[in-house]
Amino acid sequence: MAAPGFLFGAMASVGDVTPQQMHFSEPLPLKGGSALRDYTLVYETYGTLNAQRSNAVLVCHALNASHHVAGTYAGQERSEGWWDNLVGPGKPLDTDRFFVIGVNNPGSCFGSTGPMHANPDTGRLYGADFPVVTVEDWVDAQARLVERLGITQLAAVLGGSLGGMQALAWTLRYPQRLRHCVAVATAPNLSAQNIAFNEVARRAIISDPDFHGGHYAAHGAIPKRGLRVARMIGHITYLSDDSMEEKFGRELRAAELGYSTQDVDFQIESYLRHQGDKFSEYFDANTYLLITRALDYFDPAREFGGDLSRAFAAARDTRFLLVSFTTDWRFSPARSRELVKALVDNRVDVSYAEIAAPHGHDAFLLEDPRYHGVMRATFERIAREAEGAAHV
Repeated sequence: MAAPGFLFGAMASVGDVTPQQMHFSEPLPLKGGSALRDYTLVYETYGTLNAQRSNAVLVCHALNASHHVAGTYAGQERSEGWWDNLVGPGKPLDTDRFFVIGVNNPGSCFGSTGPMHANPDTGRLYGADFPVVTVEDWVDAQARLVERLGITQLAAVLGGSLGGMQALAWTLRYPQRLRHCVAVATAPNLSAQNIAFNEVARRAIISDPDFHGGHYAAHGAIPKRGLRVARMIGHITYLSDDSMEEKFGRELRAAELGYSTQDVDFQIESYLRHQGDKFSEYFDANTYLLITRALDYFDPAREFGGDLSRAFAAARDTRFLLVSFTTDWRFSPARSRELVKALVDNRVDVSYAEIAAPHGHDAFLLEDPRYHGVMRATFERIAREAEGAAHV
């Protein structure tokens, strides 16, 4: 998804990487009241942990991403990590100076324990029986992995979109275990409109005849039709009207209109169908339901009567960078400003960058030089701080 032609994309990659696994037999209590009693987390690391273990940065992934943040897989074309333009030697998050950790969350379909794994209590695939997980549950799982790696305090936790929500949750659940929070294109909770988009996408999946109540694997089926529609809905919300107009406009696929209610006439239709087809080949339907629910449920102010300032009182010792994009209507700048106000109310050290970018929500994955300039400057400061700690 990276935009071609920017300087940063020409910088070195971390090269070929290999995912690692960490198994946990201690039950993970979940916010919904149940627990994962036995689970595995898949993760990747880039760079070198310094002797004082002061230079670790955790990267939290968004809805359809994974632990594969940077680098490539040997022998696999187009296998770059989803944030490869940001993470690597000489890049804004410089792996010559930081030890970067990417973790795949429980409930995902990219290796960590999820619906496609066997339930240890029954020996059968979890399927729809996989427990509902929340942003807070993911952060608890990440904290266990970070502790196992021997890291008592992270230099920073970074995430975009849903990953940004996880970065925020770290400051509330483990405020003494990170020094910086970098939250990009995110929000303190989902708006009603966002919840509505998620629900329509879920109903597309659940209404697919191949869904079988979420136990489609036992029937040898995959609800691809529902996944295609869910992805098309989601993808529309990640783009801005301007970016779609510039890229596709009303361009036709053929020289003449087909005058059909079912065939493809416009290039934007073709593009969305392609995205839906591609998504349905690699993403798990139950995972989609779980992750969109986690998005819906995130709301740290809820237990404080909706008072976001009170919710972030626990984060007073963390330094924040919040970044938003002007054309992102799914996680609009106004939502980031809500967070800024709550932090300022608590006299928290917070910086805020609002980037004029035409790409909508997807801008956080792209190489806008202004955006990367902000990230580079921030991580330069964090690196100097980590290196200073290493010499104490």
